[in-house]
Amino acid sequence: MEQTKKVPTAGTLPAHAGWLGRFEYKWVALSVTSIGALMAAVDGSIVILALPDMMVKLHADLVEMIWVIMGYILMSTVFLLTFGRVADMFGRVRMYNLGFVVFTVGSALCGLSQSAEQLILFRLVQGAGAAMMMVNSTAIIAEVFPANERGRALGINAVTWAIGGVASPILGGIILAVADWRWIFFINVPIGILGAVWAYRALREVSSRKSGERFDPVGAVLFSLSLVALLVALTLGIEFSWTSAPILALFALFIVMLIAFVLWEKRAADPMLDFTLFNNRVYNFSVLSAMLQSLGLFAVNFLIVFYLQAVRGYDPLTAALLLIPLPIVSSIIAPLSGTLADRIGARVPATIGLLLQGTALFWFTNLSPTTSYVELAAGLALMGLGGGLFWSPNTSAAMNGAPVHRLGIASATLATFRQAGMVTSFALSLAVAAGSLPQAVMMQLFVGTNVVLGSAPMQAFVVGMHSAFYVSIVLSLAAAAASFVRGKEDRRKLAAPVVVE
Repeated sequence: MEQTKKVPTAGTLPAHAGWLGRFEYKWVALSVTSIGALMAAVDGSIVILALPDMMVKLHADLVEMIWVIMGYILMSTVFLLTFGRVADMFGRVRMYNLGFVVFTVGSALCGLSQSAEQLILFRLVQGAGAAMMMVNSTAIIAEVFPANERGRALGINAVTWAIGGVASPILGGIILAVADWRWIFFINVPIGILGAVWAYRALREVSSRKSGERFDPVGAVLFSLSLVALLVALTLGIEFSWTSAPILALFALFIVMLIAFVLWEKRAADPMLDFTLFNNRVYNFSVLSAMLQSLGLFAVNFLIVFYLQAVRGYDPLTAALLLIPLPIVSSIIAPLSGTLADRIGARVPATIGLLLQGTALFWFTNLSPTTSYVELAAGLALMGLGGGLFWSPNTSAAMNGAPVHRLGIASATLATFRQAGMVTSFALSLAVAAGSLPQAVMMQLFVGTNVVLGSAPMQAFVVGMHSAFYVSIVLSLAAAAASFVRGKEDRRKLAAPVVVE
């Protein structure tokens, strides 16, 4: 009979941790994953600021610039599940370290691009590296911190994302004022090298892995094809008619491939997606509430930026800076809410956070061409308060509901649903708002081009924006309902050792 192999509980450390020490190692691991989070956060919005400069100097058109953004999102979403499965099989630290290297190399190649086609290609490389880091950073944090400390750790990690969001427009504005767009990618190279070296020297594999498992290439291909079809349909649907034959065909392909994936996984000997994860009620509703929250709220920032540019007349950099109340409040609240969730569970703080974000959205439905910035800032601060209360407790609850040896795929599933919700949110909100504006105007706003609307189009955009906010309110309330009914985590069960047959 094959002997069972005990997997260390989350937070235990290997004997070879050496100079790092058994107590300090978890904080070292958190520092490494925070560097990766900072790179990803800065790279997201800093690229948007540079799109007009890229368009001119690369002689690119609007569609190519849109794919500079969407190509990155596509890659960083499609391969999350695949990389999560590979990490569970061969090591989360190895995959995370590789992600640092791929992201850094991709950044350097983006800066060296001589055409829009090259830039899009290398953004795909960068997105693949981001996926490797994204899916494993949460798993590594959950692995080295015990269940009663994960919320605080994830909250601290969330602060890094918030700092990156604040620093990005400032850093981007400085770079674009003294240099061209290439340096927004080159700035990642020294940070990436530092992070890669630090990760290689500091991180160690903690959990043992089940031997004899095989990768499921068929499942990976089916899932990737389904998600690519969905994301491309959502992206192109903004530019073309949602009822056009190519868009409908892509949605049909998504459904067919997804059904084929589920049927294959249920009969596969070593499935890519472990469906036993969904036997845990807390995990199920944590993932659902994360997806609904992303679906309802991701595009809100874009709509507010559009409002500040097209309605209020601010330039793209100023518009981005005026959003600062949101990440500042979120960064203050996230560690506190994570600590609170460690003590009382995630249901109460996460649900209250979602309700506060729904309240902020209702506040935004009163925005007009003459609304004062104080009123807008108050709504942004309330949005940040709700986000800070929701994110770290909800993520902690999801990871607490997963076995230690499946943290990679659990993190990947959570991230995949959240990322898919973000892309869908963007498409949904723009589809609602764009009904009041010419399509070309919305596309110019998307890439940061200064657009000044006349009185009638300005009022039309505000009406369309309000409609999008009402849709987001409904989704926020649905997310709050999912969060509330998740149940309370069994913390005694989480503290028990895990045994793998």
